[in-house]
Amino acid sequence: MCLGIPGQIVEITDEARMMAMADVSGVRREVNVACVLEGDIGDLVGTWTLIHVGFAMSLIDEEEAASTLQALKDLGEAQETLKQMAEGDAALENPSAGAEKPEVSA
Repeated sequence: MCLGIPGQIVEITDEARMMAMADVSGVRREVNVACVLEGDIGDLVGTWTLIHVGFAMSLIDEEEAASTLQALKDLGEAQETLKQMAEGDAALENPSAGAEKPEVSA
């Protein structure tokens, strides 16, 4: 499964190599825009794309970008909740883990 992260193209960094700077939730990274280039490369500035492994894979609108970012945030929160639940289950299965054993005197 491929997971694309929404990012907004903020500048063209190398027209010949079809490279642009994308803002992904406040983090800027250089991406290749060859897969989404349909006209003048400068027209991509301000557009939203789904980015995967350094490539802009498809163009999306701002609404889709926002809903995808929210879904990814929710997924991250769900993963954290599942992790905490698993840690809690492990503690229930082995309640003495990490606890000192009482001394038995005869």
